[in-house]
Amino acid sequence: MSKKSTLKTGDHAPPLDLPGTDGAAHSLEQSLAQGPVLLAFFKVGCPTCQFAFPFLDRLHRQFKDHGAAVWGVSQDDSSSSLQFAAQYGVSFPVLIDAKPYEVSAQYGVAYTPTLFLVGRGGKVELTGEGFSKQDLLDTQKELARELSVTPAGLFLPNERVPEFKPG
Repeated sequence: MSKKSTLKTGDHAPPLDLPGTDGAAHSLEQSLAQGPVLLAFFKVGCPTCQFAFPFLDRLHRQFKDHGAAVWGVSQDDSSSSLQFAAQYGVSFPVLIDAKPYEVSAQYGVAYTPTLFLVGRGGKVELTGEGFSKQDLLDTQKELARELSVTPAGLFLPNERVPEFKPG
């Protein structure tokens, strides 16, 4: 399997149909009928993923009732991924992209975490690698705009949040 470069803003998102740790099948095409989907590719042992996922869960909680979805796409087994979700407070669906990581390859994922905000039309609206405070704020702003929702605070005043952490 050849390595593709990471998808860019404006690219059409490849199909994504993966099993979740919840036992359900998850289809990007079906979910996009409800609203945008934020895909977060990760590995359970990645320190930057561990740092970023509680913030992604805040996005999930802000927008889940307005049609948006946040999905973690794990490159680890179901058991490890469930433990990760419990440990880091992840309440959104976690999907399993098992070896040889075909979906990750289609999306050109080279680092974890890698984020893709896919709009209703199937186009990639935003991308990000590693943890970027600005990327998360831009994602929140785009979701709020697309869903006509007023966003809540993503970062708490007493939190020390770096601008960037590489993946």
